[in-house]
Amino acid sequence: MFQRLATFALLILTASLTRAQQTPPLAGIAHIAIRVRSLDASREFYNKLGFEEAFDLKDKEGKSRESFIKINDHQFLELYPANPDVPNEAAIGFLHVCFEGDDLQAIHDDYVSHGLTPKQVRKSGAGNLLFTLAGPIDANGTAQNIEYTQYQPGSLHSDDQGKHLDSDRVGDSIGVVSLAMKDPAAARDFYLNQLSFKSIAGDPMFLHMPGNSGQEVEIATAASLGSKARFTLRTESLSKANRILHKREIKAIKSADTLTISDPDGNQIMIRQ
Repeated sequence: MFQRLATFALLILTASLTRAQQTPPLAGIAHIAIRVRSLDASREFYNKLGFEEAFDLKDKEGKSRESFIKINDHQFLELYPANPDVPNEAAIGFLHVCFEGDDLQAIHDDYVSHGLTPKQVRKSGAGNLLFTLAGPIDANGTAQNIEYTQYQPGSLHSDDQGKHLDSDRVGDSIGVVSLAMKDPAAARDFYLNQLSFKSIAGDPMFLHMPGNSGQEVEIATAASLGSKARFTLRTESLSKANRILHKREIKAIKSADTLTISDPDGNQIMIRQ
């Protein structure tokens, strides 16, 4: 009896390890989407931080419906203007996070193989591969929209490689994105057990992405973050970032290893070396 139980336990462990080894890695955070009150004001603010608009998408009337603010060749902020016909305070702020994958179809199929229901891989308006997945319940009480993308040759993103990269940026990459969740414990369980993120010793609500990007998500409470976006920029020099902020008259809260600033809509940006 003991031998049969031991064999069964070994089979479960082996299957779990095989699953972990076969999980396709993520290349990093591709973008964070935010709805803003004024596209012009937000563009101006991020431009002061050294981040330029790489391109935008326009509606049928020629008005910008989405602005792509470039952090680096693989990371962007997507800014969506608020609809003036729907003046809803809750609509302003964080919309979704998008993760980059080197083999999007493999990631999609892996999720399907263990019971998740991602949408089919398709081509996005910017020319990249894309699929979406419904995640845990977010701070607004709806299923989190998680996006995944794979950059394609000839896409708007790929054609902008090496462009719109100001040398005086306050950060070089997005290292962490915070996700406000209605039930943080359940959200953490979903990211760990369904998406193969890894826990970080000493801070259970910060999780490493699968792969070697070194990037993380923070599972935050709805009370602490609400509908606002919060993300961390990494910089090689915190003193340089501080000088840029001072020169461009952007107020920052300073601590030993972090500069914290807010955009025009109150979204929080943390800058760390």
